[in-house]
Amino acid sequence: MSSSSRDSFTPPPPLDWKFSQVFGETTPGEDLQDVDVVSSIGFEKSGDYLAVGDRGGRVVIFQAKHGKHTPNSFLNRNELERLDSAFTAHPEYQYKTEFQSHEPEFDYLKSMEIEEKINRVRWCSTSNGSLFILSTNDMTIKLWKVREKKVKKVREMEHHSVVCSENDLLGEGSFMSELDKPPTTNGYNVDWAEKIAKDTLSSQEVQTKITHTEEATRANCRKVYAHAHDFNINSISNNSDGETFISSDDLRINLWNLEISDQCFNIIDTKPSNMEDLTEVITVAEFHPIHCNLLAYSSSRGFTRLVDMRQSAICDHSARILQDAECRGSKSFYTELIASISDMKFTYDGQHILTRDYMNLKLWDMRMDSSPVVVFKIHEHLRHKFSDLYNDDSIFDRFDCCISGDGLHFATGSYRFAQDLILQ
Repeated sequence: MSSSSRDSFTPPPPLDWKFSQVFGETTPGEDLQDVDVVSSIGFEKSGDYLAVGDRGGRVVIFQAKHGKHTPNSFLNRNELERLDSAFTAHPEYQYKTEFQSHEPEFDYLKSMEIEEKINRVRWCSTSNGSLFILSTNDMTIKLWKVREKKVKKVREMEHHSVVCSENDLLGEGSFMSELDKPPTTNGYNVDWAEKIAKDTLSSQEVQTKITHTEEATRANCRKVYAHAHDFNINSISNNSDGETFISSDDLRINLWNLEISDQCFNIIDTKPSNMEDLTEVITVAEFHPIHCNLLAYSSSRGFTRLVDMRQSAICDHSARILQDAECRGSKSFYTELIASISDMKFTYDGQHILTRDYMNLKLWDMRMDSSPVVVFKIHEHLRHKFSDLYNDDSIFDRFDCCISGDGLHFATGSYRFAQDLILQ
């Protein structure tokens, strides 16, 4: 690169973080119900849809207002420029539909209650434009299809639309016997006939307003994947082939086919023959975004293992282990607790992995397993408060992480009132 080009290079402007939108606002004085607390969230790949799962077992879907726009081939240059400027602004989402995904259950064999809380939601990639989404609680995974359906709705009830005037006249005799006003000589009451004619006319007018057609969004459960995990499901991940996905619990990872719900293949099993020898558990598993044969899973000891399903049917022997030198150093009771990886994400090009433990956010290069490329210290100010964090169980809190679509920005969670936490 020449010196002139280096001098002309300007770094990109910093991100403009600002408040965008709130979903589910509460009225002043209203008590927050535990079932309404959000437990999982996931964007569809294009960003046009957002799925939110809560502790009540419901999945709510929002749609961006710029979705389903006119194809670019039918727009002129000015319209395309306005469209580009619209996408640079913050998208605004509107409510689309919601459905009850899971219900509370009771496992009589284990004498254990199964909560309806949604642990994970994942959008499935399809070629026909249909919307498919996977949702899971602790034990059961479900595949849902969300589609638009034309529905006829009644706006106004029709009165006596199927009763003709002749049938009304046949029943008039018994009715008129109780009236004070006598009938005419031929048994035909003028007032009653006029009333019937008026009602019949009004019924014909109402008939044109009875029904109308509108589009409604409905969610149908297509598959139920159950009875495959002995421990709580902590993650699910779709494969890039569009046909399979994995589900993981503390000790096992299962491979599923989206079209087959009654069987799966166990590809990783870390359960020891003697449970007393258990040293670590699986915390999260993720498929590679491009190569359908690669996947990664992290553990409570701070390891991230990369496996290739082409090497063997059972992938217990990992191809590569990503472990920071800090984890290989001196051990203590608290350092093992904070080393547990709570979330992991591949970058969209599949070259890097982002991991989050209690203290740090780390970016790894898949070609270098000795140390991360960069470490973002999130909770360094809490390093001398491990004892207090352990006493109130805060040290076991899990934080997620995510990557922007261009792969240049990362986001993760923290405590809202970190200073208050330190002083407690």
